[in-house]
Amino acid sequence: MSNLKIEQPELLSKTSFVSKFLNFKINIVPMKIYLFMLLCMFLTINRGIQPSGIIGGITLLALYGYVCAELGNRIPFLKYVGGTVIMATFLPSYLVYVHMIPQVAITSIGTFMKQSNFLYFFIACIVVGSICSMNRQVLIKAFLKMFVPLIAGTIVAMALGTVIGVLLGIGWYQTFFFIVIPILAGGVGEGALPLSMGYSSILAQEQNTIFASVLPCVMIGSLTAIIISGGLNILGEKHPEFTGHGNLLKTGDDEILKAATESAKTKKEIPFDIEKFLNVSFFAFSLYIGGMWIDSVIGLPAPIVMLIGVVVLKAVGLIPPYIEEGAHALFRFIVLLTPPLLLGVGVAMTPWKNLVDVFTNPLYLIVIVCTVASLIATAWFVGKAMNMNPVEASMVVACHSGQGSTGDVAILTAGKRLELMPFAQVSTRIGGVVNVTLAIALMRILVGN
Repeated sequence: MSNLKIEQPELLSKTSFVSKFLNFKINIVPMKIYLFMLLCMFLTINRGIQPSGIIGGITLLALYGYVCAELGNRIPFLKYVGGTVIMATFLPSYLVYVHMIPQVAITSIGTFMKQSNFLYFFIACIVVGSICSMNRQVLIKAFLKMFVPLIAGTIVAMALGTVIGVLLGIGWYQTFFFIVIPILAGGVGEGALPLSMGYSSILAQEQNTIFASVLPCVMIGSLTAIIISGGLNILGEKHPEFTGHGNLLKTGDDEILKAATESAKTKKEIPFDIEKFLNVSFFAFSLYIGGMWIDSVIGLPAPIVMLIGVVVLKAVGLIPPYIEEGAHALFRFIVLLTPPLLLGVGVAMTPWKNLVDVFTNPLYLIVIVCTVASLIATAWFVGKAMNMNPVEASMVVACHSGQGSTGDVAILTAGKRLELMPFAQVSTRIGGVVNVTLAIALMRILVGN
């Protein structure tokens, strides 16, 4: 009997450990479900029959994405400066580089990201979900004010970045056109790619060569913005007077502020309604499809058309109440898919070698960090002077130095402010288009073509 008494606590301890292990969550996925997903995926990949399409793609993104995000959320210090985003985006890029992700999985993820347009699905849901559930009066005032810190930050970043490049011996021409402008061009597909095409036509050089030279600057600039955004979130937690907890605007109108606060409280109490959720989803997708048509007619990118359209409809009061209620549910749902999306970005759109090339050139690294830091710092002070919440104003303008839409997601996720996505899209896309156009025009004048 005495031996039995000694063994019972050990048995209970083992049972307790197994129970805790199986009930542990990897981000949002319970361990039991995660292990089952892992087993099924291992069996199919081992036979080279990885399911394609949305089933295989989403499962793979979830398997890798949530575990990378969980790691980033548990590493000391890193978790406070956007560790979830850094690990979910850049660790997969490294794992691809060292061949630690099976090729069949890499191919499946790459195919899914390109064919499904998962990134724009995410952006459509985030933009429509956040704008439709936003207080109308605050929305109008915020959009009008946000251009001031954006323009001021861009001018300071261009000037300071170029001056530092000159002082370091890089030269103003190389610094301005091939380091600073790519950072502020609005991403890769929307910025670096058309920029390199314009440079190629003027300089009579291979477009691929120019693109490869500017891409690392875009990616390191985005990484710098991610880290700073994580730091801004910490600053906001320690000094609440600097943040609106996701609200861009400090308003002097107490009634508007009160209405916005009451609206936020009400949204949290709205029960999940599947019909409203589906209706706002269809509304978001239709806006994007309409944007594609307008893009084919006048060349204005579909996400910008979608953004303008939903802002105008909200501003004039044409969004029905059931859409506004469903929008908040859509926003909460799509935020849960952030780690899988970032994993896809890391695997399919972030080549590790390009990142390393810049890290091994300290002069370029100094220019990049100073350019991004000055952009964000200027937005802080200008935003504060304009009665905006400086943490939010800085994060929105920080997206101007990101990797386009992927950078917006990563930067705002690191700062825990995904509700700022509509403003980030304006910052990234409109700011990027203006900078690319001006840079190509200026180079054409200088070269004389």
